Amino acid sequence: MKHVLKILTLLVAISAFWIGLLETSVIPRSNAWLLPIYFVVSLGCYGLLMVGIGLMQFPTCPHEALLLQQDIIEAKDFLMQKGVDVGSS
Repeated sequence: MKHVLKILTLLVAISAFWIGLLETSVIPRSNAWLLPIYFVVSLGCYGLLMVGIGLMQFPTCPHEALLLQQDIIEAKDFLMQKGVDVGSS
């Protein structure tokens, strides 16, 4: 619910800013209709940037990798006991 309120607050603020720009004639009305498009494109670029940064900073977990390998070995042993061929590696 907190995220919904943040998003709604942001949309209201941007709408108020846009309407304020239209009313004060800071930018020509012929260009004003492009502002929402610029906003959506900017939001998309920001989202891609955050995903890229998240991927670059993705933490490695060597301890968890060892635990996962142990779980895989245990699962293979269990399946071999049941008669399932899981391969040699």
